[in-house]
Parts: sequence; structure tokens; C-alpha cells
Amino acid sequence: MNKFTKLGLFTLLLATVVFSSCKKEYEPIESVDDAAIQAYLKQNNLTFDKDAKGYYYKINTPGTGDAFQNQDSVFYFNTFKTLSGQVLYQTSNVMISRTFLGYTDRFTINNISYVFTPIREVLAKLKKGGNATLIMPSHLAFGKNGVSVLNIGSNENILVEVGIYSQQKVHEINELEINNFLSANSLTAIKDPSRVRYIVTQQGTGAQVLPSSTLSVNYTGRLLSGTQFDSSNGTATSFELANTIKGWAILSNFKVGTKIRLFIPSDLAYGQGGYNGIPPNAVLDFDIEIVSVTN
Repeated sequence: MNKFTKLGLFTLLLATVVFSSCKKEYEPIESVDDAAIQAYLKQNNLTFDKDAKGYYYKINTPGTGDAFQNQDSVFYFNTFKTLSGQVLYQTSNVMISRTFLGYTDRFTINNISYVFTPIREVLAKLKKGGNATLIMPSHLAFGKNGVSVLNIGSNENILVEVGIYSQQKVHEINELEINNFLSANSLTAIKDPSRVRYIVTQQGTGAQVLPSSTLSVNYTGRLLSGTQFDSSNGTATSFELANTIKGWAILSNFKVGTKIRLFIPSDLAYGQGGYNGIPPNAVLDFDIEIVSVTN
């Protein structure tokens, strides 16, 4: 073999090595994600379906009833986790999310808007009461930047548990939200026929409140999330009971001096429109002290 042939062979081998090295160095993130997800599924003996877009999903419970369309409003939940099981983000079970199915892929996290198409597509496969698990590869999730405030690393694949509640009427969801809140806080409340729940912390012995009464009260109003939206700030405020929200009508069962906590379903509060920072369909949580009454 002459020196020119040897040189040519060496050049060819060198080019092959360089090409292989570059190919490995620039392996597409889609391939890296897919290999990691497949390894996770194999390690945990899981069987998921793979969508053409590259995400994996498993329908755990399909649910019942008619299929939802994009224009249908649904109450739904989701929990984001790392593949190691660390919870990163989840919807509340005391202020349950509701939106049109077609918008369930939209999220705002750390003031950044995201569109997670796999979530909407998997929710669309479910009916009432259905739930599923999906794995979003990083390029369909938070990408190379991650989200530091949520401890989501660069190019991290995300497992998401999603589902649609069996309850699809607002009053049913409100009932569930109140039940979840009471359970989570180890509270026992009496349920009035009006559907308002209440806890009396001090029985009053003064004048009886009437539906036509003008009340002087100390009060604090919160959402079930704990966010305060109104308060008398320690200075008694007067209201005509007939002009307050419907849920306050229950106060006519009590006397001056009563201290009471009320959990008011949204249709007896500010309904679908909400009010002054109170979201639509929100259950309200009031602490009230009846200071005086004018009949």
C-alpha cells in the first residue's frame, strides 16, 4: 500500500470518527427524551400508548357518559410530577378548575404562559369521572430552560395525572369543595336546608335576628384557598340582612352575641359572575360576630 493510499484510508477513518462523534453530540432532544421515557416505563413495568407527537399516555379510568367536545365546559384536575415522583404543581381540590375543554392546555406558571397540547388531547379522551396518566417529553413540556421556582430542571420529562370530575354541575362541585375543605381541616359543620354549612363557636343570648333586621357585625370573608377578600377590620359594620348575599339569611336563626363560621355555596353568594376579586362559582368562608341588631 503506497503512502497516498494509506493517507486516504487514514483520512476516511478520521472522517468517520468525527462524523460519529458529531452525530452523538447533536443527538436530537426528541430521541434523548424518548429513550429516557422508555427506560422509565421498562424499569417500572408500565405499559403506555405513544402518541404520534411523542408523548405517552395511559387511560386508567375512561369515565362514563357522552364524550366532551372542545366547546364543552369541564371541571378537571391535574398534578405535575417528575419521573421520580416529586410533585411540582397541582390544581386545588377546594377551588376546582373549570374551563372549556379546548382551553385546558393553557397554563400560566411563574408569569410565563405555556400551552401543553398533550393535556388537552388526553382529557379529550376521557368522560365524566375518567382519569389518565401521561408523560410529556421535555420538548413538549418546559424545554431546556425548565422552571427554577418549581425545581423543574433543564430538559426534564414530566409525568402528569389528569382527570375530569364526575360532578359537572356547579352546586355539586361546590358541595365537593366544601367537603374537601372540611375534611382537610378536620372541621365538623352543620348543613342547613339552604345548603349553607355553619359552625357556631359562641351562642348568642341577646335579641333575636329577624329577616328584616339591620345587623351590626364584625366579619372576615375568605375564599377556601385562604385568600381574604373583605373584612370589617375589627370595627362593627351595619347591614340590612335582606340586602346581603342569600347565604347570610341563615343569620336570622341566631341571636346577638353569636359567633359563627359560614361556608356559602356560590349560588348563594356571587354566582357565576363573581365580584370584586371573588372568582366565578367561588364558595365563600365567613367568620361573623353579631354585635347588635335593630328590628
